[in-house]
Amino acid sequence: MEETYYTITIAGVQRDLRLFEVKPGVRIAILNILGDTELVEAASRDLAKKLHEHRPEVLLTAETKSIPLAHDLSSVMGIPYVVLRKNYKPYMGDALQAETLSITTGAAQTLYLDEKDRSLLEGNRVAIIDDVISTGSTLQAMRLVLNKVGGVIVAEGAILTEGDRAQWMNIISLGHLPVWIEGKPHD
Repeated sequence: MEETYYTITIAGVQRDLRLFEVKPGVRIAILNILGDTELVEAASRDLAKKLHEHRPEVLLTAETKSIPLAHDLSSVMGIPYVVLRKNYKPYMGDALQAETLSITTGAAQTLYLDEKDRSLLEGNRVAIIDDVISTGSTLQAMRLVLNKVGGVIVAEGAILTEGDRAQWMNIISLGHLPVWIEGKPHD
């Protein structure tokens, strides 16, 4: 029988992650930190220790699942955070934007930087934060926005990386998830 969950321990907290088919024969483990205060707080403490040496002045994340992580990291580290939004709202004014392709939805997404948040990023030392980095498309969109606004990337961090481990050697993370191809895990 094919397994449907992957058990992992993150910052001392064990979770069973459901495996989800993203395309025929390819499955990934889904980490959903929304509402998981225990995991978010433990991961924030451990990730903050690793990010501290890079001296970020602000954190940057994208909607939605990584917002609790960015919020808690902001509190632990005593620095502000900015969220790139997936939908433009008129109150966002002259928003900057960058496009990405989501592995979980398979669709193109545009990320928007609210005009009011530009000054938080412009010329400042920024740590990019995500819950899981898999294809790197969201990471790339966040980099593009930072380049447009003139922010300086000093670190890129996530709770977990996924897929080709060698590709994520420069990412500060607390663990790694394989990708299941034809039922077998691949790093």
